[in-house]
Amino acid sequence: MAAKTDTHRDTHSDPPQDADLGAAGSQLSTAPKEEVSFPSLGPIGWARWFWRQLTSMRVALILLFLLSLGAVPGSLIPQTSIDPVKVDQFQKQHDILGPIYDKLGMFHVYSSVWFSAIYLLLFISLIGCIVPRTWQFVGQLRGRPPGAPRRLTRLPAYATWRTTAEPEQVLQAAQRTLKKRRFRSHIVGTSVASEKGYLREAGNLVFHIALIVMLVAFAIGNLWKSEGGKLIAEGDGFSNSLTQFDDFKSGSFFDTNDLEPFGFQLDKFVATYERGGPQNGTPRIFRADVTYFSGADGKEHKTSIKVNEPLDIGGDRVYLLSHGYAPDVTVKDGTGKVVYEGAVPFLPQDPKNFTSSGVVKVPGAKTKDGKKNQLGFQGFFVPTFGGKGSGSMFSVFPALDNPRLTLTAYHGDLGVDSGLPQNVYQLETKNLKQYKVDGRAVAQMMSPGQSMKLPNGDGSIKFNGVKQWASFKIAHQPGNGLALGGAVAALLGLAGSLFIQRRRVWVRAEPGPDGVTVVELAGLGRSESTKLPEELADLAYALQPEAPQAPEPASEETEKSEETEKSDPSEGARA
Repeated sequence: MAAKTDTHRDTHSDPPQDADLGAAGSQLSTAPKEEVSFPSLGPIGWARWFWRQLTSMRVALILLFLLSLGAVPGSLIPQTSIDPVKVDQFQKQHDILGPIYDKLGMFHVYSSVWFSAIYLLLFISLIGCIVPRTWQFVGQLRGRPPGAPRRLTRLPAYATWRTTAEPEQVLQAAQRTLKKRRFRSHIVGTSVASEKGYLREAGNLVFHIALIVMLVAFAIGNLWKSEGGKLIAEGDGFSNSLTQFDDFKSGSFFDTNDLEPFGFQLDKFVATYERGGPQNGTPRIFRADVTYFSGADGKEHKTSIKVNEPLDIGGDRVYLLSHGYAPDVTVKDGTGKVVYEGAVPFLPQDPKNFTSSGVVKVPGAKTKDGKKNQLGFQGFFVPTFGGKGSGSMFSVFPALDNPRLTLTAYHGDLGVDSGLPQNVYQLETKNLKQYKVDGRAVAQMMSPGQSMKLPNGDGSIKFNGVKQWASFKIAHQPGNGLALGGAVAALLGLAGSLFIQRRRVWVRAEPGPDGVTVVELAGLGRSESTKLPEELADLAYALQPEAPQAPEPASEETEKSEETEKSDPSEGARA
């Protein structure tokens, strides 16, 4: 072949990045050089040493790992910002771990001091890494590839041949060929210096800048966010105001006056379940049909909200979380007056078949004599009762096939006038007395349409039917678009830094001792790659038309043998 390429490296010589390469082997990376030195004692010296350590890539990777590791408890341990009820239950069930987790901030990981410290240190470290690398990369873009080193044979990829073309002709042809292959090139003395793959370092910088963008988006999302929960029964509605939420949390910089004016009504909740087979009772349809409006005078629209399909409205998102059943009851007091009428949400105790518990509180009831007599009912509800002999008050299927409501009646002081907050799903029986007849508690299982009368003519409660309720989360989360853009940019930057190879190629053409031009090609990459020798071979092949290979000069032994053959006629005769 006219050209030869090899990856041979002299094992007895120094690596390419030695003094022989000079500027040719430098600046293939924008990573700042780390100088091992002991800082002088004193505040300034220690501050300088600490800053160098903090802004090193090694520490940045450690902090990123710690941030990922610190987010694990937030996924495994109940968080106050998501479900405070589960946090209370966890603390009650774990007498030892509960106080320890509370002191360590495990119930509010993402707002804890230690997580915030890791977050801020990572933010500062990334900025300290990126700023000097960016300026260095800009300087490299504005500069030119360095000239060829003295010994091209020491580079990992090398090719050479002799040609009859003039050196200037070879250099100009090499520069044209390299430019066609998108190399930045220029002629330095008797060689062409070229470089390609700058996007590798650009990908590195994009990746690190994208990490900062994601951290900023995370900070914005936590400082200006708001989220609240609302349980709504069929036929009821919600408007986006602070008093309408069952629970509400917001970031430090969120202003409750900035709540977007919108609302919606739960028209119907649709849930169907698999009947029979190994997946008996598995939900098939889980949908909330709502009517919503946006703005003070907004037009009403109908839509459906599903588990993974939230409603986007007014810049917020409405998520469907869960559902359950709400028995519809009517309560009359001793005077015959209707003192309560409506659906009462019961909370599922069995998430599979929806055995539920709840309470009915009637603070405005009176006896038949007109005396104040607050009523309370502790109840259990099952959508599908197994029938007599089934063992206990448990549901056997999640759908409304055979609903039953069991109530136990109390009277006295509900404590609603004390001014202290109460759980609407629990009945405080401290100041209540249970209705009893002949020493037995007054309790009754009812089907829809049935009623339970209270002793002493204190009234009655009627089980009218069943409605369904749905629990929604209304979330305002700014910065999501910024976080998505940062994640996409990080992936693109990482792909560029992994798959783009930065390399330099030199072509030298000088007259040899016999006057014939000697062409040398050499390449150097930031990392070892099998593609560099192949690329160098393709370049040598492309230069052959304008720099064809010259015949090799004859050696002295060959010339002597030719002269001997010519001087011996007998040898010629024998031939």
